[in-house]
Amino acid sequence: MDPIDLSLAELADALASKKVSAQEITEASLARIRATDSRIGAFLHVDEEGALAQAKASDERRSKGAALGRLDGVPLGLKDIFTTKGIPTTCGSRILEGFVPPFDSTNVARLKEAGAVLLGKLNMDEFAMGSSNETSAFGPVHNPWDPSRTAGGSSGGSAAAVAARLCFGSLGSDTGGSIRQPAAFSGITGLKPTYGRCSRYGMIAFSSSLDQAGPFGRTVEDCAILLEAIAGKDPLDSTTLDAEVPAWADGLKGASVAGMRLGIPKEYFVDGLDPDVEKAVRAALAELEKLGAELVPVELPHTEYGIATYYVIAPAECSSNLSRFDGVRYGMSDREAGGLRDMYFRTRADGFGPEVKRRIMIGTYALSATYYDAFFLQAQKVRTLIRRDFDQAFEKVDAIVTPTTPSAAFKLGERDKDPMQMYLADVFTLACNLAGLPGMSVPCGFTGEGLPIGLQILGRRLDEASIFRVGAAYQGVTDWHLRKPEVS
Repeated sequence: MDPIDLSLAELADALASKKVSAQEITEASLARIRATDSRIGAFLHVDEEGALAQAKASDERRSKGAALGRLDGVPLGLKDIFTTKGIPTTCGSRILEGFVPPFDSTNVARLKEAGAVLLGKLNMDEFAMGSSNETSAFGPVHNPWDPSRTAGGSSGGSAAAVAARLCFGSLGSDTGGSIRQPAAFSGITGLKPTYGRCSRYGMIAFSSSLDQAGPFGRTVEDCAILLEAIAGKDPLDSTTLDAEVPAWADGLKGASVAGMRLGIPKEYFVDGLDPDVEKAVRAALAELEKLGAELVPVELPHTEYGIATYYVIAPAECSSNLSRFDGVRYGMSDREAGGLRDMYFRTRADGFGPEVKRRIMIGTYALSATYYDAFFLQAQKVRTLIRRDFDQAFEKVDAIVTPTTPSAAFKLGERDKDPMQMYLADVFTLACNLAGLPGMSVPCGFTGEGLPIGLQILGRRLDEASIFRVGAAYQGVTDWHLRKPEVS
């Protein structure tokens, strides 16, 4: 097998046994990026010099028997939402074009401490606002399975890079499905951890009560290894939870769902669900039942209000968070303006794209004195009801299994003129964020057109272990996650 096709876990073992060096695999990854990424658009910035230096340092540590762990020497990519010291961070926006942070985000710092080789920054929807990676100021990401289609959003570059074998894992962020939906569209595994499981320090904020960093990998085990590296309390982020970081990856080989109760909510099998998606998900459920799981019907009655609730809360928080981008301290600035107020207007008008402006305006409206009670306060009450639905369901089951998305990847340009159709791409993922729960998407089949389909597994708060167990057991008896696109 070509080393570029190894999973992250397999590469970690190959590095440990010195079958391959960090420098060799890093050079192979960089060569593949040079050869193929012009057709995908996954990377916004490739740090060749830095990556090769990190790989050399990793090999030197191994030669001395001082490897830092399983990630030492493994080439990874970073969504361009994470600040990186000395490397441009744009968040997919013109307003931050040319911004070079003086510090690393906590997640980046922890990957460096684990010895990972960081190849560069990955494309994304502007400020993580989008479901197709088409709002990026630097162009869309093309799906490696069909370049005429989206790789998903907002973490489209992070998903496409892993699927196309440009890196062995990546970090993304998930506010309403921005890890799980691209994972489903790109045929890989993606995890949104429990809210507070990973630090948000240095992760540019969209919606502070919903955003969460998380990993992409080719397998469940890969995601578990990455989560172990980045999870944990961070004194720089007061929303992180002081919770134990288990060794999730241990014991996943041979994982069993025998005796587990898996909830199947009827609210996720609705009119409009693509027949190919439903068929693949039903087949996956049958496979889990064959493995010894009990399928239990559960009800999540407030699911239908999820989109409306999300698109009040998230824009409201974004209108507050994005007020810091004013052209004064960093990023783009129109210094030809006639005074401070004019500079604000012109910088933000030129720097923000249409979708970001739309959400800022919606959020500002929802937070206004006249409409605060009718919109924002009401949305927070419905959010509580959605969380309560999940709490009651988890009294009966160990995990909940659903489709990740209502369809497979759609064509680029197909929905960019209709925001509501674009927002519906996240209809099955955003309730997880509103409730603060962990969720994962794993590949479970393909459409008749050869496009990947994702199976979503949701767990109790801080119970990533159960969703890893379900996903690993399923991947132990299927090969959907082993298939790769023929991008060259």
